[in-house]
Amino acid sequence: MAKPLGIDKRALGQAHLKLAKRPVGWYLNRHMFGEIRNQQGEKIDYTVHAGESRSDFIAIIGHGVTGNKDRPFILALAEGLEAAGVPTLRMSFTGNGDSEGQFVDCTISKETQDLGSVIDAVGERKICYIGHSMGGAVGVKRTSSDSRIDALISLAGMVHTQEFAQREFGEETPDEGCMWEEESCPLSSTYMNDMASLNSLADLGAQINVPWLLVHGTEDDVVPIVDSKDIIAKATNAPEFFQIAGADHVFSDDALPAMVAKVVEWVKAQAG
Repeated sequence: MAKPLGIDKRALGQAHLKLAKRPVGWYLNRHMFGEIRNQQGEKIDYTVHAGESRSDFIAIIGHGVTGNKDRPFILALAEGLEAAGVPTLRMSFTGNGDSEGQFVDCTISKETQDLGSVIDAVGERKICYIGHSMGGAVGVKRTSSDSRIDALISLAGMVHTQEFAQREFGEETPDEGCMWEEESCPLSSTYMNDMASLNSLADLGAQINVPWLLVHGTEDDVVPIVDSKDIIAKATNAPEFFQIAGADHVFSDDALPAMVAKVVEWVKAQAG
């Protein structure tokens, strides 16, 4: 049996940089929570879907490394949640997309602080955080220490951070090379040091005490499915694991509607 094709790493990096060009509809509110800035004073770009549908709940979506809030599959997920009447905020971590800050400063630790600043801004609402890839690592790190997050979803969530950094970028020289050959995504020693310092988030699985859904594709060759399985093995709150056969890291093709349908169903149940 032929080995399933993996995704092109350079193409992944390029795809992370492309903005989805969609018209702004009536359901979008770019300034619902005013200007949001992180602890360093950098503005965080965000868009809210269905913000007026209810005031007691919101889903927050965070992207992966080299990504932004306008990735096509993130937009598709936000639109699916909007169609279900779920207020949804998709954000670009600082240094990415139209947010302020420098890409070389992007780390899981800094993005965890960015998420905290967004949570500060949304006020007294029940919160479900949905993180993809490195954004999934951000979710685990934040949720393990922030009781304001009431539900967590990890989409192809990164767990073994040092292994990822060495596997994907180990042949590059920090502060000289780039991520996936993208000159606009320089590989910084700040990033590599943070990944090494964290090493693995698997043990934090035992500190997640809220409803938790993990979604992963069997053909993910960027963050292997074993990352999800390893953190589930440490969890104590019986998280739900949804495996999508044949899905790659960004839930391409038929995997996209399967991912969106599962997440929307699960978030609706949490929203009540």
